[in-house]
Amino acid sequence: MKSIFYGLCVAALLTGLAGCRSGEETPPAETPPSLDTTTAMTPDRSVDIVAEADTVPLSEYERLMQQLGLVQVQSLDSSIRVDLKYSTTDNFVGVDVYGDLDDAYLQEEPARRLVEAQRLLHERHPDYHLLIYDAARPRQVQWILWDTLQKPEADKPKYVADPRKGSIHNFGAAVDLTIVGADGKPLDMGTGYDHFGILAFPYHEDSLLKSGQLTETQIANRHLLREVMQAAGFSPITSEWWHFDAFSRAEARRRYPIIE
Repeated sequence: MKSIFYGLCVAALLTGLAGCRSGEETPPAETPPSLDTTTAMTPDRSVDIVAEADTVPLSEYERLMQQLGLVQVQSLDSSIRVDLKYSTTDNFVGVDVYGDLDDAYLQEEPARRLVEAQRLLHERHPDYHLLIYDAARPRQVQWILWDTLQKPEADKPKYVADPRKGSIHNFGAAVDLTIVGADGKPLDMGTGYDHFGILAFPYHEDSLLKSGQLTETQIANRHLLREVMQAAGFSPITSEWWHFDAFSRAEARRRYPIIE
């Protein structure tokens, strides 16, 4: 998998170089002395040139998502926030594995369910917003996460789905997320995203509350997230408070091609 990782790094570097080239200023052409100012560029063409200059090429992953018919979540509801952790170094890998992918994509039905979850959240708390940490994820990224995770092979499936079977993320039918409060900050859920330990396990919340390792506020925040997500048709899992599936793996595989 090193070759895949290095390939991603090279792709990211080339993308960065292309961005630098596109940012270079072009010297203005000299104006012919006989040019009549009344023949200057029309407003319509000026708008066209500005639009062309502002066009950002799609990333490799974004192009792949669109080719497979996945939906950009914020195109359905712009009030949903996005902070893809694997497009940063703020993740357990410590590496940006998505490059310039900044938008969250899902298959259409899961995306519409997420919009419903946002609506239900706003009914209860008008100033709250869902914040997506990860959504559709190509399997080549799944391999990077699997190979990087420092856990015994037998324990890895507790934290990262085996790429040979495919994560539900790899079908575009799972989402990792939290809730942003009225102050614009994520609610306190007791752990951060991708925390590897029982503090993140919904299964252990009752005992963790009794032992004082989680507070009533933290548990209530998790319950709120689960309630709106389940009411919209998602299913939580026992080991990660942030992860929700729109379908089982078998159903996702039946409905959709895997995103390679």
